Amino acid sequence: AEIGAGTVIGPGAVIGTGVIIGPHGQIGPLASLSHAILGAYVTLHAGARIGTAGFGYLATAEGPQPLPQLGRVLIGDNVEIGANTTIDRGAGDDTVIGNGTKIDNLVMIGHNCRIGQGCLLIGQVGLAGSVTLEDGVILAGQVGVADHITIGRGAMVAAKSGVMTDIPAGAVFSGIPAREHVTFMREIATLKHLTRKRNNRVHGSGT
Repeated sequence: AEIGAGTVIGPGAVIGTGVIIGPHGQIGPLASLSHAILGAYVTLHAGARIGTAGFGYLATAEGPQPLPQLGRVLIGDNVEIGANTTIDRGAGDDTVIGNGTKIDNLVMIGHNCRIGQGCLLIGQVGLAGSVTLEDGVILAGQVGVADHITIGRGAMVAAKSGVMTDIPAGAVFSGIPAREHVTFMREIATLKHLTRKRNNRVHGSGT
């Protein structure tokens, strides 16, 4: 392993064979790293898991068989990764986290994901394998993103949304399945209006 000048390794942290950590990093207590290259000024909070094997299996008559996970995790400069967050190594291609991205606690990032620069991933976000987030994407708490989805530059996704289709650059999406926020709010307003009309009709009939 290679540890850059000025990097501080917390108690109980594990740095695996071949890991490279750039200068002035902060590796929190009980964090673990394998198959990873980190840039400068990277902060990992307590219990972060970087470079764990991705969840890849092939269904066979004998049951699920594991697929080799051969890639790495590449983390840019000035990245912060929260406590107990897990970032899987790539299956073939690398998993990539861009410069300046900030990731909250308890986030799960699957294998082969590519996260751009300056993204914000808030608590309990989950990305399935091969998701692409372009620069400046914001995912609020508990957003889930299906595999092979692309979310465009500067897009925002509201809390607890489920993203099942690509999202264009600059869009604001919400709901399950996620759709444009204005559309989602109109649907909620329409549902409330229909429910109110039904309740008035039922009460008005004396039942």
